[in-house]
Amino acid sequence: MTVLRWTNIFKYAVLLALAVVFLSPVYVIIVTSLKPLEEVSLSTMWELPSGIDFSSYGRAFMELAPNVMNSFYLVIPATLLSALLGAMNGYVLSKWKFKGSELLFTLMLFGMFIPYQSILIPLIQFLRTIDLYNTIWGLILTHVVYGLPITTLMFRNFYASIPDTMIEAAKIDGAGFLGIFRRIMIPLSITGFVVVAIWQFTNIWNEFLFAVTITNSDSQPVMVALQNLSGSQIVEWNVQMAGALLAAMPTLLVYILLGKYFVRGLLAGSVKG
Repeated sequence: MTVLRWTNIFKYAVLLALAVVFLSPVYVIIVTSLKPLEEVSLSTMWELPSGIDFSSYGRAFMELAPNVMNSFYLVIPATLLSALLGAMNGYVLSKWKFKGSELLFTLMLFGMFIPYQSILIPLIQFLRTIDLYNTIWGLILTHVVYGLPITTLMFRNFYASIPDTMIEAAKIDGAGFLGIFRRIMIPLSITGFVVVAIWQFTNIWNEFLFAVTITNSDSQPVMVALQNLSGSQIVEWNVQMAGALLAAMPTLLVYILLGKYFVRGLLAGSVKG
């Protein structure tokens, strides 16, 4: 018992130390955002503020509010479209296999490993051709297409755990391709949709490279506007840190509210049968 007790103490001590290291940047961000600019310096970044000052949050909110709305205009349709198309792809590739489906699936997975930088020039040229460059809709299209490989993979693995007998029974009852998808697959894959939605929401919200190259100042998402908060001569670190917290709040709330469904959805497709 003594050895087991000391082993547990050691494990918890290591976990506590790792948690402190992991959360130390968050502490610095929060403390810096609550300080007036004259108190912000490298030598005092670990010190608590002499008084709580929320003015940096007000300034950051005024600067970022239009771009936060742009991010919502981008993230919501891009997440829904990529999840729906990924679900249909996963449904076809897992339950309606055809000749060459495995090869097609393998080729789709290669899309996850293509670096963003390698496709920027042809992507911008294509968006110019279809008049979607410098628009949120062009950014939505980009994220939907780039998100299809991972959403397809997630749904294909999830649907593989659904017995084929259910599909066969639905076919006998006269249900067709879309009928089975709408009445059987979608109700059974709500947790899968939650997982994919959280994944896509987080990735699209935090993405920077496509946002800064495809959109202009009027339609740029919040992450680009956050970079612009730094200014050209003097960096107001308290405003910058407050803006970082405000920009991170939506994804943080998503994980707080839906985190248990995220874990449940990941585990739901991990065991077949």
